[in-house]
Amino acid sequence: MIEFSLEVDASGLNCPLPLLRLKKALMEMSSGDVVKVIATDPAAHLDFGVYSDQTGHQIIEFIRQSNAQIFYIKKK
Repeated sequence: MIEFSLEVDASGLNCPLPLLRLKKALMEMSSGDVVKVIATDPAAHLDFGVYSDQTGHQIIEFIRQSNAQIFYIKKK
């Protein structure tokens, strides 16, 4: 079980809203903190991957379930 500082439930939201919720959460966090994001948008993994590559935040775990995707992202 990964410890996280904040959970963002972006279930039912489509692009770009899950990414915007992630960005907002990261702005409130300290370096090294982990946010857990739950998303049902099938393209969320693409958006989060590109965003992480561009910003230096690290996706430390990605879990694909039948109805959702769960991301653990560590703020740089």
